[in-house]
Amino acid sequence: MRKLALSVVLGLMAGPALATGLDIEIAGEGANGTVHVDLFEEVAPQHVERITTLAGEGAYDGVWFHRVIDGFMAQTGDVEFGKEGGDMRMAGRGGSSYPNLPAEFSQIPFTRGIVGMARSQDPDSANSQFFIMFAPAPSLDEAYTVVGEVTSGMEVVDQIKRGSRSANGAIVGAPDRMVKVTVTE
Repeated sequence: MRKLALSVVLGLMAGPALATGLDIEIAGEGANGTVHVDLFEEVAPQHVERITTLAGEGAYDGVWFHRVIDGFMAQTGDVEFGKEGGDMRMAGRGGSSYPNLPAEFSQIPFTRGIVGMARSQDPDSANSQFFIMFAPAPSLDEAYTVVGEVTSGMEVVDQIKRGSRSANGAIVGAPDRMVKVTVTE
């Protein structure tokens, strides 16, 4: 049902629009379990290619959820600074060794379970970091690239350790992490 709805929103013919996905094994003080994300290749092909490349290289394995804001979203994917051996104070400032990506905005709204690419104020600065929505955030619509949607394991996402709202979602103590990220078909 959701695939068809997205096809209508995007003006695409009904059919399999979600060919690639990710299985994200999460562990920590808060969340423990696996989340499946369907990736929207036809909506954001360059961003999906980047995420699947990094996942295939194992770059996301062990990466922290470094910014988690209750009622908003959980952010991860800093493969440069955001993992064991990294500097937690720098988490969220890094990316991958690949160049930043141009924006691929769409009309898909940022609702619960949507996965979007994190970026700086420059719309063309997304690289490796992404976030999963806890709740709708219309202020992000058509301003951030949507790359996919959680189709199972949202109860695991709901358990990710929250950060301090006063510190913009920064985690105190040990953050939850992506233990293993696997590309699925």
